[in-house]
Amino acid sequence: MTHPLQNLIEANRRWAAQTELERPGYFQQLAQQQSPKYLWIGCSDSRVPANQITGLEPGEVFVHRNVANVVVHSDLNALSVIQFAVEYLKVEHILVVGHYGCGGVLATLRGMRVGLADNWLRHVYDVKMRHRKRLDHLPKAVQEDVLCEMNVIEQVGNVAWTNVLQDAWARGQNLTVHGWCYGLKDGLVKDLGVSISRPEEVMPVFRNALKRYPREGA
Repeated sequence: MTHPLQNLIEANRRWAAQTELERPGYFQQLAQQQSPKYLWIGCSDSRVPANQITGLEPGEVFVHRNVANVVVHSDLNALSVIQFAVEYLKVEHILVVGHYGCGGVLATLRGMRVGLADNWLRHVYDVKMRHRKRLDHLPKAVQEDVLCEMNVIEQVGNVAWTNVLQDAWARGQNLTVHGWCYGLKDGLVKDLGVSISRPEEVMPVFRNALKRYPREGA
């Protein structure tokens, strides 16, 4: 009986053979080192591949993904990835990347139940409730894009407040956190202008970012 994943295995064999033909010694060299400058924290959505979007090779970006690109102080998985990337790999940039049309964000905004993930998406719901006066007066389609961006901005702040980054900055490590939002419809990233390189920048950058989403009547 044919293995249900045989087509993937065969595709892997073709890819490995073609890569080795075009770049002899590529895999041996890759196996001997991992020195990325970037940590990508993004959504698990299969349409948002970090390496392809940024044009980076394997080994050039360290990746962590979860539903709705959330970073919270109780998630030891995400925090462990951040610590390893910062303290051992010495990355210079952490990219928090959301995407327009994110299913988790849309479910939160529309009040949809999705099951166990509802508990995880409560973090996005908290973002929505904190900024509801900046959201509620907007047309639905605009709300969706804005909440995707707001969620990224909040997670950038959460990354910046971790003890890993605070300690790294205290010892003078060169490290910047950035917030991007990716467009599924055009393949382009939008820089949300929330890059943070020092502890004292966290609150001013956060406040200035939110000013682009005025409250109703403001």
